[in-house]
Amino acid sequence: MQYTELGNSGIKVSRFCLGCMSFGDPKSRMHAWTLDADESEKIIRHALGLGINFFDTANTYSAGTSEEYLGRAIRKNVARDKVVLASKVYFNDGNLSEAAIEREIEGTLKRLGTDYLDLYIVHRFDYGTPIEETMSALDGLVKAGKVRALGASAMYGYQFYNMQLCARDNGLTPFVSMQNHYNPLYREDERELIPICRQMNVALTPYSPLAAGRVARADWHAETMRSKTDKVAHSKYDSTEETDRHIAARIGELAEKYGATMSQIAFAWHFAKGVAAPIVGATKEKYLDEAAGAFDVHLTAEDVAYIDELYVPHKIVGAL
Repeated sequence: MQYTELGNSGIKVSRFCLGCMSFGDPKSRMHAWTLDADESEKIIRHALGLGINFFDTANTYSAGTSEEYLGRAIRKNVARDKVVLASKVYFNDGNLSEAAIEREIEGTLKRLGTDYLDLYIVHRFDYGTPIEETMSALDGLVKAGKVRALGASAMYGYQFYNMQLCARDNGLTPFVSMQNHYNPLYREDERELIPICRQMNVALTPYSPLAAGRVARADWHAETMRSKTDKVAHSKYDSTEETDRHIAARIGELAEKYGATMSQIAFAWHFAKGVAAPIVGATKEKYLDEAAGAFDVHLTAEDVAYIDELYVPHKIVGAL
């Protein structure tokens, strides 16, 4: 496993982050494919064995049971100070208001069974709360020792820039990471958000790095439970299948060239683009093993250009 730092935070993370949206009680009605506590622990334990120390969840994943399952598995398998736990706030009453942030962090810490969070991420931009209120509330959590560092997710470049300016101008804690929607089939953030992140030394930890599997298999559609029931993935990717499947085909060609899997080529593309730690939402151990093999694949500038060449502009997905 390789490691990197989250911006200027001093926090060292594995270059793969295990996404925990697939963990949680399926009766929560969020997703039909989530793993129960025992199966979730099995995946988390395997991730730890591979050297993955970075875990990402959210207060609303499976009605909080994702946080519960993650916290339980961590307590049973590794010392707390050996892992980096990230969770999110926004899709809750009050969104990013001061009252909501102060309430939601307590729930997150309780469910995870820890007295501090390594990385607290705002899940979306809040149009209804003043930026100053949000940034001040987040800074208060850092000063209180409940949170070590702050991150953001899925917003427009100008919104992220304004939040960072607010932190700078008021002596508040800035964001050190950006969890945005980014993969070979969706590159809209290359226009504004990613250059801003690079300017500010903000680490990229993109979600959906494999485009919900569309760049990880020869067939665009699959027969898995998730593929059949994931309406969000359908809305993100299937309307542009006619053009994007040709990009996936080129990833397949490079996989043959390098004797690698398509997912390894896609992850190597992320690393070539300067991504710090893509988020892997694995429900099987073999997918984590496969991801780790991406470090053995080194794409040339020509390879990256070959993947990028067929891209056409897409509608914005994620920032809204």
